[in-house]
Amino acid sequence: MEARRDCGRDDTMNMTWGMLAVAGQQKLSLAQIWDLATLEAKVIILVLAVFSIFAWSTMAAKALQMRRAKRLNQHFEAEFRQQRSVLDIHERRLQVVGCPLFSVYRDGCVELEARLRNPDGSRKSQLSMKSMEHTKRALEGAVARESLKLESGLILLAIAVSGGPFLGLLGTVWGVMDTFGGVAVKQKADLAAMAPGVSAALVTTVAGLLVAIPSMFGYNWLVHTLRVLTVELDNFAQSLASRMETEHLRDE
Repeated sequence: MEARRDCGRDDTMNMTWGMLAVAGQQKLSLAQIWDLATLEAKVIILVLAVFSIFAWSTMAAKALQMRRAKRLNQHFEAEFRQQRSVLDIHERRLQVVGCPLFSVYRDGCVELEARLRNPDGSRKSQLSMKSMEHTKRALEGAVARESLKLESGLILLAIAVSGGPFLGLLGTVWGVMDTFGGVAVKQKADLAAMAPGVSAALVTTVAGLLVAIPSMFGYNWLVHTLRVLTVELDNFAQSLASRMETEHLRDE
């Protein structure tokens, strides 16, 4: 009796494992789901793939740009604080490409030097309050311009974050609608008829989330880094303007 029970138990286990194996073999692969997807879903997935390429390339380019800008800002600020006069670096005619602080400094010094120059070519040492205000405005304009340079391209990430899930949802709703339309035509509403179409429809939502989630993390990090760099630009511009006033503002 015990031998028969053991044999029966083994047969039951073998049948269970056999059913699980068959179920595993019947799972739809991504290639099969792609074949089952409608033309509209395939177009939406291709659009999301293009969004993903642009999003990742933008994140990589902006991350490298901001990292380089941050490193150059640190070197330039350390060098600037060692100068005796505010115009020392400008008079050496140095060029630091990709450094936002240097661009602000250069524009401010160009305006200051133009205000200090006399019509005969000589240079005076003091400026009026009005001339110094013009120099401050040049600094403010340079800060705004450099901030826009750092911010350029982030709109692509914002579009990917906000538009990716909605495009995926559009493809899912469209695919489910086609699936139910096919069920209505066949007049057969069973799981075997509906599951492949619904699975293919849900792929677009997955694709939309795969585009939006990395873009969201990258966008938030880049916005935080941009905010830090913008504050550094503002602080440097104020410090530079204060030093210009100390050295070249006429007492009135």
